[in-house]
Amino acid sequence: MRVCVLASGSKGNSTIIETDTHKILIDVGITCKDLEKRLNEIGINILDIDTLLITHSHSDHVKGLMTFYKKVKPTIYMSDKTYNELDILDLDYISITPDFNIDDIDITTISMSHDVDCHGYIIEYQGKSIVYITDTGYINEKYYEVLKDRTIYIFESNHDIEMNFHSKKPEKYRKRVIGDKGHLSNNQASYYLSRLVGDKTKYIVLAHLSEDDNKEELALGLLNESLTKNNKKVDNINVAYQREISNIIEV
Repeated sequence: MRVCVLASGSKGNSTIIETDTHKILIDVGITCKDLEKRLNEIGINILDIDTLLITHSHSDHVKGLMTFYKKVKPTIYMSDKTYNELDILDLDYISITPDFNIDDIDITTISMSHDVDCHGYIIEYQGKSIVYITDTGYINEKYYEVLKDRTIYIFESNHDIEMNFHSKKPEKYRKRVIGDKGHLSNNQASYYLSRLVGDKTKYIVLAHLSEDDNKEELALGLLNESLTKNNKKVDNINVAYQREISNIIEV
């Protein structure tokens, strides 16, 4: 299984997951032209993508959806609420359920607390698994067990609390970001990950970092500190970027 975060942040999100049987894209929040360019960098033809998972309806996750759909014609999975929020009539999709399969790939959906209907995904293939969680203000305790000890975590670490507090952005925006319907802070991401990762965990990718209210070294520093305090160790910890693809992960 190969994984690459193609774009991550408030200006667009997209991640490719490649197995022996399928090429799955999570979100298409960048233009189709940019998506195709980034896929070419890792040797993937955009026309070979057969599946698209949509997390939610915000533009930084669906910006290139219709152009991509018309060009590629993938099988699309999303919630009914997300489809209704998109207000698109000429788009075929399959409504997600708590657990579903794409042939030999098992997928579990995780409900997020964002300010629109939003889902994270656990994708399992041949004994390896990926957790993909962004755009949430917290994680419900009922998901803790199913989220534990996964191979790869692509996990939101959106903002530094102090930087958000002192931001020049309007107070309404700053309060939304730190609220239950907003985004995970570095502190929250570190708290969750230090309790979820286990012996099977090989990679963590911190995602959806704010360009204005976060710094890579702050997010990584807090995570490493929290992992150490909880006697956890993950050898490969990286950050996903807005304007360039991440390192390719192979498991």
